[in-house]
Amino acid sequence: MGHLALLAQRNAEIDVNLTLPGILALVAGVLILLMPKVLNYIVAIYLIAVGVIAIFDVRI
Repeated sequence: MGHLALLAQRNAEIDVNLTLPGILALVAGVLILLMPKVLNYIVAIYLIAVGVIAIFDVRI
């Protein structure tokens, strides 16, 4: 039984779903960590970008 579990682990795949809001959130998080003094601007730009993406249904 242990051999089957090991075989299943070797064939495991990772499904990555890249979406624009997800990428923006990751970039915003990194920028906040690197430059915490500009937190207000980063959050404002992120919210505006996500709002525009939602309104115009932008897809990549």
